[in-house]
Amino acid sequence: MYTSRVSGHVDAPRAAVYRALVSAQAIARWRVPDGMSGEVHEFDAREGGSFRVSLTYEAPDASGKSAANTDTYHGHFARLVPDEQVVEVLEFEAADPALRGAMTLTTTLTDARGGGTDVLMVHEGIPDAVPAADNETGTRMALANLARFVEADGSS
Repeated sequence: MYTSRVSGHVDAPRAAVYRALVSAQAIARWRVPDGMSGEVHEFDAREGGSFRVSLTYEAPDASGKSAANTDTYHGHFARLVPDEQVVEVLEFEAADPALRGAMTLTTTLTDARGGGTDVLMVHEGIPDAVPAADNETGTRMALANLARFVEADGSS
């Protein structure tokens, strides 16, 4: 198992970024890496509340962790601090034991110098069977999507 840390900047206040972290509709739009589509099956954004999400590769020959071309994960919200932090405990729904096991994703929001929000995503307990480069690339894509989504929303 390993840990990844990815940070970025969103040109919007922390409250707007936080709302995108705890909204099923927002998650379905921004937490989807390029070349995939997302579906939120379950999403109860409260401490202890559960979620279940599927990401499906658009390329029919792509290999998924849960099905032929789909990665499905489920989990719960371990900690929610409005406008500051979201801690999720999640696990892939995979037959391969090398891909299973609880992971923790902690997203921390801080005020950025000059305005906006700095976002730090720390993903702990990632199975070694998930290539580190793939995890980092997917997280960076999602963070860029988050920035575009929140900045375009205009409700900041």
